[in-house]
Amino acid sequence: MEGTKRILVFSDAGGTGRSYHADLDCRNQQRRVHFLLEPGWRADNAIQGLGRTNRTNQASAPLFRPVTTDVKGERRFISTIARRLDALGALTRGQRQTGGQNLFDPQDNLESDYARDALSRWFQLLYDGKLEATTFANFVERTGLRLENPDGGLTDNLPTIQRWLNRILALPIALQNAIFDEYLGLVEARIEAAREAGTLDQGLETVRVDHFTVLTDELLRTDPVTGAETRLVSLEVTKHLRPMRLQRLVRTHEIGSPHAIPMRNARSGKVALSVPARRLIADDGAVIERRRLLRPLKSANWTLQALSESQWEEIGVTAFTSAWRAEEVEAAKSPVTERVHLATGLLLPVWKRLPGDHVRVTRLVAEDGQSIIGREVLDLDLAAIAETFGLSGVAGPSAEQIGDLVLASGKPLGLASHNPLTVKRSLVGGEQRLELTGFSPDRLDWYKNKGCFTEIIRYRTRLFVPVSRAGQILPGIAIGH
Repeated sequence: MEGTKRILVFSDAGGTGRSYHADLDCRNQQRRVHFLLEPGWRADNAIQGLGRTNRTNQASAPLFRPVTTDVKGERRFISTIARRLDALGALTRGQRQTGGQNLFDPQDNLESDYARDALSRWFQLLYDGKLEATTFANFVERTGLRLENPDGGLTDNLPTIQRWLNRILALPIALQNAIFDEYLGLVEARIEAAREAGTLDQGLETVRVDHFTVLTDELLRTDPVTGAETRLVSLEVTKHLRPMRLQRLVRTHEIGSPHAIPMRNARSGKVALSVPARRLIADDGAVIERRRLLRPLKSANWTLQALSESQWEEIGVTAFTSAWRAEEVEAAKSPVTERVHLATGLLLPVWKRLPGDHVRVTRLVAEDGQSIIGREVLDLDLAAIAETFGLSGVAGPSAEQIGDLVLASGKPLGLASHNPLTVKRSLVGGEQRLELTGFSPDRLDWYKNKGCFTEIIRYRTRLFVPVSRAGQILPGIAIGH
């Protein structure tokens, strides 16, 4: 605490009742970095130890660093701590991420609904003989778990996730890892599906920006008892993008090796580094191999099939590094401005009246200290909110915006109230396209004159709008239909 020593090692015995935080009354007020070397069997003891460095009257909060090996059974301990930290945040500050501070991914919590559902499916696949890591008879013999009814079939009283994890720890390390790879493939498949559907609860996300300006502020509801208000706020947000630096990429990946393949998109000219990603396990036991494409500003997982059908192709290391540096400089050159809509204030009474397929709670924090917290509202949902709450000053997206909104959200959107056309996002040949449905076949020439194009897919004519020109083409179609 006085700064005479740089490292402190303490155990449960040396941690009870002691304070090791960056106390404002002590000489050493530097940020603590707390490594959790041995989580132990009891999560509450680990949480108690973490509390030694995160206390009141501190100059800064510590950085928590749980340490684990590549023995997958150790996820048993980290998982429970992740759950307890998030629960601690909910109890103490009213938000789940207060305790965990976004330290863990959804996959880290093996006691979530996704993990429990995946375990049920894992037992069924094990019983059906569709897993590669082990057989049903071998697993039962090694773990001593009773999984089968006397008259055949899986028992209804399957082990809990905690009991299953404890038994996994008794297996040889290679078998532990093989079982966990398949199990986590099932977990991640469920989380990916929830993320794509917009239903993954990620709790509170803090987004740091340069500054934001309030454009409009509409009253949605006033509570009749307390007078508390619910408001719809539209903000103009400006922030600098922070692309991944090439130096960091080189430190973490051996570019040009089979594990890190440099690629370029033949259509857009953008580059990405293809690295291995965890394979998914479908509910029928089918294995879905994937690669992760790392890009300067964002990354995404691709199945091998989708990647082979896309415009991505391998390139040389020299060309890749040159293109990556150019994208990096371009991305960081100037700030970007975007419009964000937040429902703020008293949200619980109106939560179910807001569009439910995009649940994301965000706190915007500006460099000048301003902050605002609320549930995000998409542009394409503004019209529905205006109708629900009787707002007159809120308009839906314009025809120029529809293309970008549909591509970003994946949600089909009508072109105009008087127009039967619907704009939807479709995956064709490994790329996302904007497709028009509800068109009149006898007007195909008219649509083509406006800039659209057709393609016959499985003996059916489909109508598409070029993504790069959607903002110019869609308004003309909306007015002239």
